[in-house]
Amino acid sequence: MVRKLAASALWAMLVLAVLGSPLRADETFGHSEWRAAREAIHELENRIARLEADPYVDDGYKAPIISGARAKIRRLHAELPTAYWRWADPCCYSRKPIRIR
Repeated sequence: MVRKLAASALWAMLVLAVLGSPLRADETFGHSEWRAAREAIHELENRIARLEADPYVDDGYKAPIISGARAKIRRLHAELPTAYWRWADPCCYSRKPIRIR
């Protein structure tokens, strides 16, 4: 009886460990942090584009702002892990081509 109970507890811990590991895998750089970094990059790129498009702003004023924003974008890109999206369906290129007669 004690052996069966110990074996059941061992199996339960093993199942919980296996099911819990995918949940912990994304905790290092989660979806919300990834999205926040992407939004920050997007805002910096928009700021650069607005400064470059404005003819009334002096080049001496906007040059350090633009170079600083580009450096910050490079740092944010270096921090971001590669985007890995899990899709339920396989990619469309993996299927056989359709031939019409």
